[in-house]
Amino acid sequence: MRIALAQLNTRVGGIDENTRKVLDAATRARDELGAELILFPELTLSGYPPEDLLLHRGLRNRVEAAFERVRTNVAGIGVVLGFPEYQGEFIYNSAALLVNGEIVAKHRKRSLPNYGVFDEKRYFQPGMHSTVAAFGGLNVGLLICEDAWNPEPARSAVDAGANLLVVINGSPYHAQQPDVREATLAKRARENQVPIVYLNLVGGQDELVFDGGSFAVDASGEIVFRAPHFEEGLFAVDVDVENGVPVVRPGTIVARPSPEASIYSALVLGTRDYVEKNGFKGVVLGLSGGVDSALTLAIAVDALGADRVHAVMMPSRFTSEMSLTDAAEQARMLGVRYDVISIEPLFEAALGALQPVFGGLPPDTTEENIQSRCRGLLLMALSNKLGEMLLSTGNKSEMAVGYATLYGDMCGGFAPLKDCSKTLVYRLARYRNSLSPVIPQRTIDREPSAELRANQKDTDSLPPYGVLDPILEAFIEKDYSVEQITELGFDRDTVVRVLQMVKRAEYKRRQAPPGVRVSSRAFGRDWRYPITSAY
Repeated sequence: MRIALAQLNTRVGGIDENTRKVLDAATRARDELGAELILFPELTLSGYPPEDLLLHRGLRNRVEAAFERVRTNVAGIGVVLGFPEYQGEFIYNSAALLVNGEIVAKHRKRSLPNYGVFDEKRYFQPGMHSTVAAFGGLNVGLLICEDAWNPEPARSAVDAGANLLVVINGSPYHAQQPDVREATLAKRARENQVPIVYLNLVGGQDELVFDGGSFAVDASGEIVFRAPHFEEGLFAVDVDVENGVPVVRPGTIVARPSPEASIYSALVLGTRDYVEKNGFKGVVLGLSGGVDSALTLAIAVDALGADRVHAVMMPSRFTSEMSLTDAAEQARMLGVRYDVISIEPLFEAALGALQPVFGGLPPDTTEENIQSRCRGLLLMALSNKLGEMLLSTGNKSEMAVGYATLYGDMCGGFAPLKDCSKTLVYRLARYRNSLSPVIPQRTIDREPSAELRANQKDTDSLPPYGVLDPILEAFIEKDYSVEQITELGFDRDTVVRVLQMVKRAEYKRRQAPPGVRVSSRAFGRDWRYPITSAY
């Protein structure tokens, strides 16, 4: 039996668009691939995750109509379709096996994840039973995403007679997730001595990116097929029956990308889909001559093309000649529109307006923030006038400790680097330049500075990033205590200082734009610390 894997990029709420993709993929799988069965991702009809849209009566009506459209318009190929199933006051995360207009089987997701970025118990009732359907000479067990992360659903399906498991997923990306996914499904296969075909969603949805990478494992847990990561497509897996036992025929095993390549691809896909799915014609960003904005510009051009990216240098009295030269050089290298707008007139006007109140008070971070807010004002004006979405260029290290200015450099509709530490930014910049030079080397090599006062360096306010970032990772992603982080070899006073900065900056993060999640714990939907806290 040939099984087609429809690794689709769906749109949340785009019921008609998603349905057309289903009908087109089913037709192509049948006529071009000669497939007998096609798998679609989790909640294909609604898109994933639909969140509170699920509660809207209009969505229910459209999903039910779309389901009927698929059921009555696909013939000659079996379809495993993910959709939200409404039964009275309850909603289930379901998968139906449709064959020539008949609902042969229906599986309701049994294991509902409610941790990290997942909030499925808010919406769905859990299914109570395993689902096994006879199809193509096989007994196919249906599972949905989290069902495969727990031993019991797979075991009960096999106990009910399944000799092949198919798993449809909306499994979001983070840097370690592909490894964990493949190891988990290999374990399920070995435990039950059955092959497993695993289909994943692809595409960006707000903060989340789904990386595809669909695969199949044999009964011993060995990978025998892997689809590309971060690419939409239709892929075929062949299952032979030998002495009544299904065996997945070895197929193409696409190599896994390197960590830097994987993360960079996630940033590009997440940025592209956020811009495209929200209907923006292009983006604008402030190009400072520093590594963060340089990497953001490279990502934007790779995501959208140079003709849809607008870079703006906004120098002040503190902007170095190096910054001016390198920003202009990168804009030339990438072929983007490049404008230079000085903030000096705005800065002077703001200082003059505030002089009667500020009196003889000495300069401090207030004047630094005013410069950043002058830039934010100009960029938002360009965004409004030209219809270009503003990309924020800040990184996770800055977001963590509040080394960012509200209504200044934090302005924007999307922040591609929001979940990338400063040390990761450097790794990604070097990786991108290894493909083709798009960032001046001096931009990567120079010591980081906000250039908001004379001779300023980031280390004036922060520990070196080689110290700061491991402390932040231990606290944010691992929930380590001060004592545990100190035991890793860090100075206790430095650890306490950093964690206090993280706590104080929570109010800023609540007002930050969304950005691509690439770590196991990003600021956003899987970070829910209180703003007001005595801890």
